[in-house]
Amino acid sequence: MSDVATSRPRSATVLKTRLLDAHRDEFAAALAWAAEDPSLEAAAARITAARRRFVLGAATSFTYASLLAAKLSAALAKVTLVDGTIVRPLEILSDVHDSDVLIAISLQPYRRYTVEVAAPFVEAGGSLVLVTDSTAAPLVAYAAEAVVIAARPPATDVSDRLHPETPAASPAAVGLVVDILTALSSASAKGAQRRLAERERLAVELGLYLG
Repeated sequence: MSDVATSRPRSATVLKTRLLDAHRDEFAAALAWAAEDPSLEAAAARITAARRRFVLGAATSFTYASLLAAKLSAALAKVTLVDGTIVRPLEILSDVHDSDVLIAISLQPYRRYTVEVAAPFVEAGGSLVLVTDSTAAPLVAYAAEAVVIAARPPATDVSDRLHPETPAASPAAVGLVVDILTALSSASAKGAQRRLAERERLAVELGLYLG
């Protein structure tokens, strides 16, 4: 085997080790921030108290929004993902109630689409729960509750490779926020446990899972 061939696995192993170290540091920082930040509890309370819950995000943030909507809908009623195709912003904005909440995930680089849906939603009387990565984010001024994720550790060549499009918040931190918001919202919602149990019963009855 040539020296070039043997050097490639070694280089990949070194890079993997550096990436894992970067992930470890980022997740440790996210845990420390989440333990001390009271905005997570406040945001979850706002979500639980709402009659209807809409979830919004664009580009990379849409992935997190989809996950949040799926997890919330397992325990809470009337959770709708605004996907721009099946559920369009116009349909939401034309019928906003003061008991409605829009949960918007807006991470750098901030998408115009998210702002142009969330701001009119608030102006129409709804409440905004914002998940973002900076106090200077354009939607902070509109938010009834804002979860501002702590910035990740200072950028390095390795961490830039992890997520070049979201320099302020790490994916690990955003995923952690999704899990915590879901758990806190579900824990205090009336009927959440009954709803979860019924979903599991139906899943078994319909044979949705293998094994």
